[in-house]
Amino acid sequence: MAKPGKTGLERVKDAARYSYQGLRAEWQFEAAFRQEVVLFAIAVPLALLLGDNGLECALMIFSVGLVLIVETINSSIEAVVDRISDEHHELSGRAKDLGSAAVMLTLCLAGLVWLLIIFG
Repeated sequence: MAKPGKTGLERVKDAARYSYQGLRAEWQFEAAFRQEVVLFAIAVPLALLLGDNGLECALMIFSVGLVLIVETINSSIEAVVDRISDEHHELSGRAKDLGSAAVMLTLCLAGLVWLLIIFG
């Protein structure tokens, strides 16, 4: 059964507001996100300069943009784990470590995409 609530344009407006609040909170509380936004701001013009065609530029920009998306998911995991308890628990630590690993893997993937396009 569907959850009662707003529909149509009101639902879209609320979703946009929640997304904006999430991005503001991430910018305010997550240093890694701020660093990756700077990386993205540098990467976009570099990709446009270094890519030979639209597809290469898109792949380079997408790979760095994906880092921002995975960082956002990682920050969400960390917030939920911290909300549940501040006590050390093996599963809590594992969840945070796995989120961090996802970010690292995405950064490595972005680096590989850039290397293959620039030197491939």
